[in-house]
Amino acid sequence: MIILRLLKESLYFAISALVLNKLRTFLSLLGITIGIFAIISVFTVLDSLEDSIKTSIGKLGDNVVYVGKWPWIMGKRDYPWWKFVNRPVPTLKENEILEKKLKYAEAVVFMVTSNVSVNYEDISINNISLIGATNNYNKVRNFELAAGRYFTDYEAISGANKIILGSKTASEIFGNESAIGKKVKIKGDKLTIIGVFKKEGEDMFGQSSDNSVLVPINCIKNAVDIKKESLRPQIMIKSKQNISLDLLIDELEGTMRSIRRLKPKSEDNFALNRSSMITKGFESIFGMIDLIGLIIGGFSILVGGFGIANIMFVSVKERTKIIGIQKSLGAKNFFILFQFLSESVILSLVGGIIGLLLIWLGSLIANNIMEGMKFSMSFTNISTGILISIAIGIISGFAPARSASKLNPVEAMNTSF
Repeated sequence: MIILRLLKESLYFAISALVLNKLRTFLSLLGITIGIFAIISVFTVLDSLEDSIKTSIGKLGDNVVYVGKWPWIMGKRDYPWWKFVNRPVPTLKENEILEKKLKYAEAVVFMVTSNVSVNYEDISINNISLIGATNNYNKVRNFELAAGRYFTDYEAISGANKIILGSKTASEIFGNESAIGKKVKIKGDKLTIIGVFKKEGEDMFGQSSDNSVLVPINCIKNAVDIKKESLRPQIMIKSKQNISLDLLIDELEGTMRSIRRLKPKSEDNFALNRSSMITKGFESIFGMIDLIGLIIGGFSILVGGFGIANIMFVSVKERTKIIGIQKSLGAKNFFILFQFLSESVILSLVGGIIGLLLIWLGSLIANNIMEGMKFSMSFTNISTGILISIAIGIISGFAPARSASKLNPVEAMNTSF
């Protein structure tokens, strides 16, 4: 009970000193607020950026392999560039063979993309991303429809003149009217709208289904040359449940070599890509940025800590007589130590909380302004900010508090300061 009373009195003295010395308190809070704001805002931005990039990459699918001409990440630096150029692009025929031969694949999809104009009556919308894909596209890519339906197998295989619009494309052409059942013209062909994608917004790479249209590959293969490299033809293969991607890749590599009749010692003339290749590339970048952010924030915290230490030494000097009186009345060293140490910790903690509140407000403003990236403070960042504030308060206040606790009561009371 005595210890609790001493702690209570110590906290009372500390809070009273902070309230009485408003300017000093403000300057101390300012220093630590700037420090915590600097380091936690860096961590928050980096975490939000990393989450946004991982979400964007995640749309590619963790269990999907992409067969293409070019690798997403260049591996061998001594591999001649002209070998990549001379590689053939994936074809619809190869897609059909893979569908029949692959045992570990749940779905195989051939896809091409191109920029087109979508026309309706006297309205023309340019730079729309046209996606032409085989009938299993909905099994490989995750998406939702706001209205209408997806293609039937018959429509996809027969190449029916059907189309699904992105939400932005539909709203720009039809406004608030329903687009289902109406016909738009692309490259001279009239296509009936059977669905509209649900709005999803742009990701970190500017990709979105909002500004795109989806049609069966057999519908457009007569209007465009699907073997053209500019259409970026690729084959997407989704693995079966409980089948590892490595197992699928082994089977896929052997099957592709067999289709293209490559000799045992010949190099692959195709690339097998997956989302983890991009994720690993970003991990090293984020590690470096984290280190830079830690260094920048560390210097800010160091400046704030020195500010608290200097002001606490001044506080000890000003209250030397009071300390002498307290000690003459029986106050123990630890009581004086805790009194000044708690003042330092409270200062640092309040400054840190203000810094965290500023970051939270900044996140709300940024989320209303920016599209494609969401800022949020994680529990880890909040707890890190609070723990750093407490640690800085203890470290910065320990030396002044210790010097106060070691004062001789007689000399302290007779000080002329």
